[in-house]
Amino acid sequence: MKKIFILMFALALFLFAKSDFSEPFPTFDDPRKVAIQLYDSDLEKVNHNLSTIYNILKEYPAESLKVVVIAYGNGVRALRKDYDAATLKRIISLVEYDVEFIVCKNTMETMKWTEDDFIGEASFVQAGIVELIERQVDGYIGIIAY
Repeated sequence: MKKIFILMFALALFLFAKSDFSEPFPTFDDPRKVAIQLYDSDLEKVNHNLSTIYNILKEYPAESLKVVVIAYGNGVRALRKDYDAATLKRIISLVEYDVEFIVCKNTMETMKWTEDDFIGEASFVQAGIVELIERQVDGYIGIIAY
């Protein structure tokens, strides 16, 4: 009986384990801020990035987290309407969790693309890399997920 109790207790700890947050703890007024760099449109890499975002969202209370994905260079392709349909569904579902997706206009201009080529949930900045720098100055933690 004792072994069963210990086994069930260990299983419960495993199932309900959460990450320990560092101080200051994330709050509504002082959320964790994460900027994901998306500079590659390889389908496997894009989906790995999206899985990383889902993992982050699972750990933090929604009101204590801000996530932005900044696409520049080849990564901009992943936010085009004609990208992989299943992956775009994942991206749009992340928007429902307040994940922000930003597209670099410099890349768009180089490729002769317009805002109409991209999902409606995307926003645009002139230079994606500068947006990443400025977000980091503003306290965002820059992440390359792969």
